[in-house]
Amino acid sequence: MLQRIATLVSVLILGVPLASSAQTAASPRSEVMAIVRQFVDAFNKGDVNAMSAACANEGAILDEFPPHEWHGADACAKWAHAFDTDAKAHGITDPVVTLGKPTHVDITGDQAYIVEPADYAYKANGKAVKEVGSIITLALHRQATGWRITGWAWAKH
Repeated sequence: MLQRIATLVSVLILGVPLASSAQTAASPRSEVMAIVRQFVDAFNKGDVNAMSAACANEGAILDEFPPHEWHGADACAKWAHAFDTDAKAHGITDPVVTLGKPTHVDITGDQAYIVEPADYAYKANGKAVKEVGSIITLALHRQATGWRITGWAWAKH
C-alpha cells in the first residue's frame, strides 16, 4: 500500500509540471488562429486599432467594395477607412463576420496560409441582411512581435 502511495505521489509531482507546461505552450496553429480571431473580433466591435494591431505594417487586401485593393504600409487601416466610407454611403450598420471551421491551415516556418468560410451579417438602412458562404483567405507572417496578417482576400458567395 505504501509503495502505491509513493508511486502516486511521484506521478503527481512529476506529471503536473509536464501537463502544466504542455497546456501553456501554444501551438503555431493556435497562435495563428488567435490572430485571425483577434482581427475578426475587433472588426465586429468596430475597433480599428485592434484590427490594425493584428496586421503587419505592410500588407495586401482584396475585398468586394471599391477600390477593391489596398496594399503597402498601413493597408489594414486604409481598408478600414474605405470600409467605413462605403458602409456609410450604403446605409450599412452593425456589421458582423462569423468564421466557420478553416478548410486549410498551412504553416511552414514563419509563414501561414488560411482558408476559412465566413458569413457576413449587417443592417442595410435598418433591414437585416445576411451573406452566407463567403470565403476569407489569409496570409500571415511570424514577426518578432508574433504572428501578423500580411494579406487577405474576401470572396463573396
